Amino acid sequence: MKSMKKMMLCSICIFTVFLCAACGKKEDGDQLEGNLGDIMSGLYENADLSEDFRAGMASFETYELTEDIEISILGTDEIEYTEGVVSMPRMSSVAYQCVLLRVDEDQVDTVKQQLKDNADLNKWVCVSAETMLIESRGNVILSVMGENDTVYALSDVFQKY
Repeated sequence: MKSMKKMMLCSICIFTVFLCAACGKKEDGDQLEGNLGDIMSGLYENADLSEDFRAGMASFETYELTEDIEISILGTDEIEYTEGVVSMPRMSSVAYQCVLLRVDEDQVDTVKQQLKDNADLNKWVCVSAETMLIESRGNVILSVMGENDTVYALSDVFQKY
């Protein structure tokens, strides 16, 4: 009987050790891996975008965010990021831009606030963006300005990506 109790106690201890190890494991399921340009393409491919918007995408360009264009895109050159891409029309009467930034994980909230504080929905000549959303998944931040339907469609697919 004592041998059976010892065996049960050992089994419970071993099970507890495995349970604790499993619970303490950090999941990276919310991290977006891969090149931000590829992620941007995936957002466009999977978003429920209007036919008019998709037709206008022929004039869009997605390119790396560099120091030369930070102020015009982000509204400031004070944002620290490790990778950034922007997608927007080359020439258009549509007020739209979509930015993906990869930042240090401990800076996500700070960068989101900086983007919000420096955003200008009226930065285009003669047109304004209807809305702006700034969201994050892990250490990747989505900042998108444009028409409501477009912004929310991209946000939805970003959250599911």
